Amino acid sequence: MATPRISGIISRSLSLSAAIVLVESNINNYLAGNISSLRTAAAALKNPITPPVRINHTQLLINGKFVDSVSGKTFPTLDPRTGQVIANVAEGDAEDINRAVAAARKAFDEGPWPKMTAHERSRVLLRFADLVDKHIDELAALETWNNGKPYEHAAKIDVPGVARLFRYYAGWADKIHGLTVPADGPYNVQTLHEPIGVAGQIIPWNFPLAMLAWKIAPAIVTGNTVVLKPAEQTPLTALYAAKLLHEAGLPPGVLNIVPGYGPTAGAALASHMDVDKIAFTGSTDTGKIVQELAAKSNLKPVTLELGGKSPFIVFEDANIDMAVEQAHMALFFNQGQCCAAGSRTFIHEHVYDEFLEKAKARAQRCTVGDPFQKGIEQGPQIDTEQFEKILRYIRSGIESNATLECGGDRIGSQGYYIQPTVFSNVKDDMLIAQDEIFGPVQTILKFKDVDEVIKRANTTRYGLAAGVFTKNIDTANTLTRALRVGTVWVNCYYVFDVTIPFGGYKMSGYGREKGIYNLHHYLQVKAVVTPLENPAWL
Repeated sequence: MATPRISGIISRSLSLSAAIVLVESNINNYLAGNISSLRTAAAALKNPITPPVRINHTQLLINGKFVDSVSGKTFPTLDPRTGQVIANVAEGDAEDINRAVAAARKAFDEGPWPKMTAHERSRVLLRFADLVDKHIDELAALETWNNGKPYEHAAKIDVPGVARLFRYYAGWADKIHGLTVPADGPYNVQTLHEPIGVAGQIIPWNFPLAMLAWKIAPAIVTGNTVVLKPAEQTPLTALYAAKLLHEAGLPPGVLNIVPGYGPTAGAALASHMDVDKIAFTGSTDTGKIVQELAAKSNLKPVTLELGGKSPFIVFEDANIDMAVEQAHMALFFNQGQCCAAGSRTFIHEHVYDEFLEKAKARAQRCTVGDPFQKGIEQGPQIDTEQFEKILRYIRSGIESNATLECGGDRIGSQGYYIQPTVFSNVKDDMLIAQDEIFGPVQTILKFKDVDEVIKRANTTRYGLAAGVFTKNIDTANTLTRALRVGTVWVNCYYVFDVTIPFGGYKMSGYGREKGIYNLHHYLQVKAVVTPLENPAWL
């Protein structure tokens, strides 16, 4: 989920007057068909719905108790619908990270969690999943209030996904074991899979509950203890979920939650000498810092799930109506704030015009508004920084001579709402085709043949995901092997089952989330060798 700054607008050979005419034409085309719908949307945002949930937990969670930060400082967490303060949350820093790590270390070295049977640990995870189901309304409301995503998405996708993932990893608890290994000589050799110790985890703001689950479940089911720093924008559901985990029977110190800022709490966690492993999801630039801090401290292992600029490739034989809907979802879902968003939409030249008109019409039908309102597809962006960054990229697209088909501006005068935006005639060297915008901005590019689109799709610093739409199995097989990405979806997108590993190539990070592969990151492998006296067999 990289958020690089715009470094400048690429110079063009067009004269200044021609560029101005093109920009004015793009804007006028948009204004002609959309002013009335914008007025309706803006009016609907003036009276936000009161969330049906109370804020009960705003302190740090250390050693099983909610406590104030050592400094006594707090920071505001905001409602993206209005920019107003929801609550003031305890602000952790290095001293609080020290307290949390000490609690996690004691729980690992002296507490009952690593010594429990695997079956007992699985029962805690299962009880937590049941509590998530019981409190789905409160968790979904908090997620929407703090993050801005549609309540229907939170209640039907995000929160049930948390319960599903914890149940999945609960099932792995008593299936994690080593091997008996043959050796050349009279020796008994076995491998042990041991918990790695204290895991430091830093999660982003775009899917607060889902990222919490992806990190915590595999760490604790393998017997580790955790210090987790949620994103400063979205700490509320992490604290609520932590309360439920302790209600499910998690011993004190196994999970510690320290809200705070990256340069203070995050840096202290990544560089801590008594943390045995770091897992980070966030921007590529921040991931580099996390890796450096981990290496300079105690050389702790790091897993990184970072940014993307994923190609969404539609061939001329594809089902165009399905591809249009999937491309819309691949980009605009979660307000475009997805690391795996299909943010470079490559369309074969023979179907480009048809796809463009249908994609534009779909974006114009997208319902934007208060995420607590039924039927809303797109809520506000997370905060003013992300909001302004997206608008800068939109201006960059216009000034780079891409064609603004629809959208391109904010909605209303309060909150962080942006119109669903579509650009056509996008070129590979434009910033909107290179950088991760992380917002509701679809860029549509044209290609001629398989070899060309493979080369262009791979010409990026990222390698997180890709979508391929075709009825030709040979074309699909060629691209699934040629694309340098961690996930390829064929004739579908955003299939995030708990069993499917997720992670990137290149500057999209390394390591895998979910599935069996994630368990390996929280285990050490130890070889144990014992001589055999007069063995009956080898």
